[in-house]
Amino acid sequence: MKILVLNCGSSSIKYALYDMDTKRVMTSGGAERVGLDGAFVKVKLANGEKKQIMHDIPEHTEGVKFIFSLLTDPEIGVIKDLKEIDAVGHRMVHGGEKFNKSVLLTDEVLKVFEACSDLAPLHNPANLKGVKAVSELMPGLPQVGVFDTAFHQTMPAKAYMYAIPYELYEQYGVRRYGFHGTSHRYVSARVCEYLGVKPEDKKVITCHIGNGGSVAAVDGGKCVDTSMGLTPLEGLMMGTRSGDIDGGAISFIQKKLGLDADGISNLLNKKSGVLGVTGVSSDMREIDAAAAAGNERAVLALDMYFYRIKKYVGAYAAAMGGCDIIVFTAGVGENQANMREAVCEGMEWMGVKLDVEKNKTVRGEEAIISTPDSQVTVVVVPTDEELMIATDTMNLL
Repeated sequence: MKILVLNCGSSSIKYALYDMDTKRVMTSGGAERVGLDGAFVKVKLANGEKKQIMHDIPEHTEGVKFIFSLLTDPEIGVIKDLKEIDAVGHRMVHGGEKFNKSVLLTDEVLKVFEACSDLAPLHNPANLKGVKAVSELMPGLPQVGVFDTAFHQTMPAKAYMYAIPYELYEQYGVRRYGFHGTSHRYVSARVCEYLGVKPEDKKVITCHIGNGGSVAAVDGGKCVDTSMGLTPLEGLMMGTRSGDIDGGAISFIQKKLGLDADGISNLLNKKSGVLGVTGVSSDMREIDAAAAAGNERAVLALDMYFYRIKKYVGAYAAAMGGCDIIVFTAGVGENQANMREAVCEGMEWMGVKLDVEKNKTVRGEEAIISTPDSQVTVVVVPTDEELMIATDTMNLL
């Protein structure tokens, strides 16, 4: 079975074609600057070579159509006919309370998903465009939606409710939903498989740390709390997002700078985080380099960044009444040894003993980085959201 995975953003379309008999990625890539000048598609070929192709992509249907043409291209294609594709799995960002698992995308399901667009006005409409593009180009091809928020729907009300007038939850669905759910679900299951233990017996804290970051508490294979909220803004300090901030500070800043709702949202989502503190970059590699060169604001940003991750790990250990496994994943989590060391430092009280030398040598591969006598096993597990989407799609069919 061949499954195409699509992740449609507001101005991008990422894709990967899987041969699910071997769980092999046949090809992958992404269209960038959809609807803008200078659009292009990057393709990763079967031999690992990367190729960039300039192509005018005025909207998502044209982008998906061009990606389809590349899949069957005589030179760089990997299939002879689009009919070889058995189904398409879509990353869907916000399913609200309506979806707690992946679903086959019918007209009825899409109407319910569209009603959630108020909760993710940038992402959900783009996701819908991808689904509609496939429907136009290949009518009748089964499509499956895999929701970022679904894994977190097992949270109890005490974890997801905000202490605001209850009517706001009833009328507008204002509550914590959480994101990166497909990643948290994948790594929390994969780490147990890797360690040869049963998920239902373990308390796992998953740290998805990238340009966007979140932490989840997974007890017995089910999410019981997570750091992101109604939107991906809450929780950790991120590349350009502020993370947790006093609501009073938001109104104070808004008044001082004369910002409207969109202006304050832009400030908190795109101009804050490590970028806002350092004034240097949102890329942790550049922040590391600046800190090493003595930039005091870069040093401060790293201290803040690491501290907040540690604080959530400690909080979730307390919430679950213990912790058996801590997992680091995503771009920073898999590759930034100093972050993992800073988070684990001083956590001996909860049974964490990091093997500092082993931690330094691990980059982007599955590995145990705690000492043999550590009560809590600390592991690096590369995430694979695309494989999770492809697997869900195959299983539903």
